[in-house]
Amino acid sequence: MEILAAYDLTRSYRDAAKICGVSHNTVRSYVKARQDGVQAPVARRRGRMTDPFLPQMISWVEQSRGKIRGDVVHEKLQALGFTGCERTTRTTLAELKAKYRARSVRVHRPWTPEPGLWLEYDYGDGPVVDGVKTVLFVAWLAFSRFRVVIALQDKTMPTVFAALDRTFRLIGGVPTYILTDNEKTVTVEHVAGIPVRNHQIVAFARHYSTSLQTCIPADPASKGGVENAVKIAKADLVPKDTNLLPEYRSFAELEAACEAFMDEVNSRVHRATLEIPKDMLQVIERPRLHPVPATPVTSSFGQTRQVPPNTPMITFAQSRYSVPHTLMGQTVWVRGTDTEVIIVHVDATGPVEVARHKFTRPGTPAIIDDHFPPAPTGALERVIRPTNTAEEEFLALGAGAALWLKEAAAAGTGKIRHKMERAVTLAKVLGADEVDKGLGAAAVHQRFTHEDLLSIVNTGGGTKPTISTTHTVTDQGRWLSQGTSSWASFGTTPTSASSDEDLEGAI
Repeated sequence: MEILAAYDLTRSYRDAAKICGVSHNTVRSYVKARQDGVQAPVARRRGRMTDPFLPQMISWVEQSRGKIRGDVVHEKLQALGFTGCERTTRTTLAELKAKYRARSVRVHRPWTPEPGLWLEYDYGDGPVVDGVKTVLFVAWLAFSRFRVVIALQDKTMPTVFAALDRTFRLIGGVPTYILTDNEKTVTVEHVAGIPVRNHQIVAFARHYSTSLQTCIPADPASKGGVENAVKIAKADLVPKDTNLLPEYRSFAELEAACEAFMDEVNSRVHRATLEIPKDMLQVIERPRLHPVPATPVTSSFGQTRQVPPNTPMITFAQSRYSVPHTLMGQTVWVRGTDTEVIIVHVDATGPVEVARHKFTRPGTPAIIDDHFPPAPTGALERVIRPTNTAEEEFLALGAGAALWLKEAAAAGTGKIRHKMERAVTLAKVLGADEVDKGLGAAAVHQRFTHEDLLSIVNTGGGTKPTISTTHTVTDQGRWLSQGTSSWASFGTTPTSASSDEDLEGAI
């Protein structure tokens, strides 16, 4: 249209060509086509040097599924007698690849799942905890978009069974179908494209009245929902430079992080449904799920062991292994791998791995400190417990009285009960606070005679008296003798001056 407008303006082929930047012959052909009432001429495609070799190039693109490189095609063409440059080869190859992709592109049709029908699960690489690589088990309900993330330490058959059972109990039911990858725990081989199921997973599915299906090998798009859930879980739970997460100090911290992640993602509005997954599961999907069997599949968890009621230790292969002390008197399942012993307990939420030990030899028990409650203080740290009224009255004076009792008893002081009674009587006259301060000072300075408490209270509640600079006071905690005999008559003179003189003489 620009060419024709330029010609109408100038009535010259050459002037219109200069305005539009084309040849005057092009202007003449367009003007003649308009006068004859036919379609404007189309530029003819020139032939390329690769045209004689197009069948071979198309065959190579088809065989390689559009993956063959331009330099490889150019070498093959040169062997066939092609004399053009590599740029010509790459241009033609790019067009052939674009046509192949347009013809071979996979068309995704939106999936509208039914409530309670499909559950997908997959695995993701978890963080390294205490030098051990972990696994993230991620399950995804197709209708409500409810996600379950469980931290695992391996992907063995018993561990997968425990994770699935726990998933069923968390969502409150069993779906009709379960979709996953072709792991060896699910599919042992393919015969003529047909997956051969693992007999253990078949027994598991029969126990829970569900049907386990697998996607086509190397086709993650067939379970894209759980694939996306795994990606989000790894981004939020695995420490990386992008999320600035700290390293997990224990496996329990990772489990707590997984629970917090589930609470967060299942309590916010999903962008596809504009609904909260937790509410959709509770209101719509859970009533359509099948009931979960009261007894989980325990045959694959190992051998049963009864934890003694007084010690959290079990015996396996003539060796002893610890379990959490909260399981004393309960039944656990224990199994062994090549290097480890795994202990599982079944509670209201399903099977849970409670302990994992390295193999140990008989006579050397494997103990995890966290499995035991805090140890008692023992003989090195006695707890003060009053046993009569007199002791209660003395200890009620304060922390100084408790310290005095400990230090006096450790020093072998005689007539402690009589001195305690005198302290209580003195507190009724001078006040409990003053006497408590005096008792604390007496304990610090190791002064336990009858008159020491009264003298300390008279001199100001245990404040440090003035001492002559000509005397050297060593660390009182290192004194070999108490040196309190000179204090027997101290306190008869209430003046502070005489107290200072007596103190200097005593030292």
